[in-house]
Amino acid sequence: MEVKKAILKTIDINSMKSFYTEILGMPLTEESEDKFQVIAGSSLLEFRASNLDGKPFYHFAFDIPSNKFREAKTWVESKVKLNSEDGEDEADFSHIAAHSLYFYDPAGNVVEFIARHSTAEKSEAPFSQKSILNISEMSLTVEDAIKTGKKLLDLGIKERDDDPISDSSLNFMGKSASGPFLLLTQPGRRWIFSNKISAIHPIEIILDTNDRIVVTDDYEVVINPSIS
Repeated sequence: MEVKKAILKTIDINSMKSFYTEILGMPLTEESEDKFQVIAGSSLLEFRASNLDGKPFYHFAFDIPSNKFREAKTWVESKVKLNSEDGEDEADFSHIAAHSLYFYDPAGNVVEFIARHSTAEKSEAPFSQKSILNISEMSLTVEDAIKTGKKLLDLGIKERDDDPISDSSLNFMGKSASGPFLLLTQPGRRWIFSNKISAIHPIEIILDTNDRIVVTDDYEVVINPSIS
């Protein structure tokens, strides 16, 4: 499973476009008055400012080459302040052999760069926005994680550790143990390295299978909605 494209809502389209295209340097592929789209490795990331309710925010992660975490951290620190937790500004996930760093974008999204050391993806080039490999994690906050999890299972998207899907924890849903993942959860969970509490906001996730997972403006989860 790969995240081909993610469509998120944002309250300030202009600040967000400047951040992703000018600060992070991601190539702009589409834009209009109320939306823009950038390239994130093999994935596309789109933000829209239409039909807004409140101030939507999300957590998502970009994969980076497994040997480039230190370079990536220096690169990010030159552009934005890193988030910290318990005095640390990076996470060492020893159980999955990965390192992560986190920062906010102008909309308050919790953005993560993760280097998965167990993967074979390495690079000899200096780190830049071109080093971003893909969207490797995308939050999917819903009212009923178990019900939504069953829908994902029907698409062949299983929980990472083959554990039962829980309504009280974070479920890493993916077809491979090394990702990418949909982070399936319910409202009320704090995203680590942030002060953000998971909440339901509209989102559309398009997979490499062309399956579409949509949380509508009414917070309904729809799999492969018909296109009128």
